[in-house]
Amino acid sequence: MSTAVRDPAALPRLGWTLVALVLLWPLLRLTDFHPAALFEAGNLTAMGNFLAGFLPPETSPDFLSLLGKATVETLAMATAGIALSILLAVPLGLVLTRSLSIARLGPGRRGWIGQLLRAVARALLAVLRGVPELVWALLFVRVFGLGAAAGVLALGITYGGMLGKVYGEILESADARPARALLEAGSGRLAALCYGLLPNAASELVSYTVYRWECAVRASVVMGFVGAGGLGQLMDQSMKMLNGGEAASILATFLVLVVAADGLSELLRRRLA
Repeated sequence: MSTAVRDPAALPRLGWTLVALVLLWPLLRLTDFHPAALFEAGNLTAMGNFLAGFLPPETSPDFLSLLGKATVETLAMATAGIALSILLAVPLGLVLTRSLSIARLGPGRRGWIGQLLRAVARALLAVLRGVPELVWALLFVRVFGLGAAAGVLALGITYGGMLGKVYGEILESADARPARALLEAGSGRLAALCYGLLPNAASELVSYTVYRWECAVRASVVMGFVGAGGLGQLMDQSMKMLNGGEAASILATFLVLVVAADGLSELLRRRLA
């Protein structure tokens, strides 16, 4: 006759769940979050009328030509922005990686220099990612005028801060023993990175980078509303003209881009596995 096995962590989990709900309730009240309002008759009618304006999608040759041009511009903006962000993130992320610090190999080394550099890099990354890309786009639009150049710089700066922080954390969480052995044998930091850390962390690094590229494509929608070009600017024009069919075609294009980015990420993960 078998006896029921009791989970010893069930009671603490239940307690922390209740605490989380108690803390969440005043936050929901503070934000005036009322989910029941979605199902009121007037609101359902308004949402239905708004969504009905998206059908059928716009498929005229002239608009599809504009849509294709804006899609290419969005992809170019997102790709160039991510490339710029990688140029910022890689050196800053490596500075944050303590497992590549030669000063930690033994006593008598100037460890305080590495600590100071890591503190400066961490503060710089916080500033880069702390300012939203929309604010950077507003600034650069005034410098470069309307167009994708402002979006590229806005994405490069903000995503550089995000990528640098995550790159450092991924490399820190990887098995540091191969890199440490290489450094103790007299190898340089670059060789320790390439042969000690990257073999275990490459898949995760590539996956997160592709995910950020996907986020950059989506972020172009918001930045397009301030004149940064691409599909976002075309969406802004369609919404101002109350042309739901054009907006539906633009949203469908975004969906295709997101699915393509997801497929690319999966392919790269398999190749690097």
